[in-house]
Amino acid sequence: MIIVGICGASGSGKSTLAKRIKDSLACSCTIIGQDCYYRNFPDLPFSERIKLNYDEPGIFDFDELLADIDLLECGKPITTKGYDYVNYERADSPDVLIPPPEVLVLEGIHMFFDKRLCDRMALKVYLHVDVDICLLRRIKRDIKARGRSIDNIAEQYVETVKPVYEKYIANYINDADFAVMRGGKNKMAIDAISAYLTTKVLAERFEEHEATQTAAEKASESADIEELP
Repeated sequence: MIIVGICGASGSGKSTLAKRIKDSLACSCTIIGQDCYYRNFPDLPFSERIKLNYDEPGIFDFDELLADIDLLECGKPITTKGYDYVNYERADSPDVLIPPPEVLVLEGIHMFFDKRLCDRMALKVYLHVDVDICLLRRIKRDIKARGRSIDNIAEQYVETVKPVYEKYIANYINDADFAVMRGGKNKMAIDAISAYLTTKVLAERFEEHEATQTAAEKASESADIEELP
C-alpha cells in the first residue's frame, strides 16, 4: 500500500486535491481525512465542546489513525470514522468497512505533525496557498457545509486558526516532498502526482507478482524432492 500525505492550511484545497488525485488513478484509492480522527468528548456538554481548540495538533488521535493504517497494511479492513461539525462530536460508522487500497491518501492540517505518520508516507504534498484566499474559502465552506455563523468563524480564526497556522502549519512545507501552488485544482500538479503514483503502483504489483512466482517455484521444487524415491 502506497501512502500519500497532503497537508496545508484550512481552506487550502486539501480535500479537493485528494479527490482529484483519486479520480486520476486507475487503481484502488481511499481518502482518509484527519478530521475523522478528532478526539471525542462525549461527557462534555455542547457549551464546553465548542470552546475546545480544534486546531491544535493534540486534538487529533494520531494513535487511532496509525492503528487503522497498520490494519490496512496487514490486509485487514477498518471501520469508517467520521465527525459531526454541527454538534462537535464523532460520527463513526462501525458497520461500514473500508478495505485495504493500493493507494491511501491522508489529508489534514496536521498530517505532517507526527513523525511516525511521515515515515510511512511515500509522498508528502504541501498546499501552498495565500492565507487570505484560505480564509475566504473557509468562510464559504463553514457557512454552507458546517452551519457556522460569520461571528463564530471570525472568533475561531483569530483565537486558534491563525496562531496555529503560524506556529505549526506554515512550517510543514519544510517536511514536504512536493509543494502545490494555487490550491487543489492545479492540473499540472495533479498530473505529476498521478504519474508518480501510477509508477509506484505498477512497481509494487510487479514485486508482488515476482514474490508470488518465486514462492510457487520453491513450493514446486520442495514437492518434487519429496516425491523422489
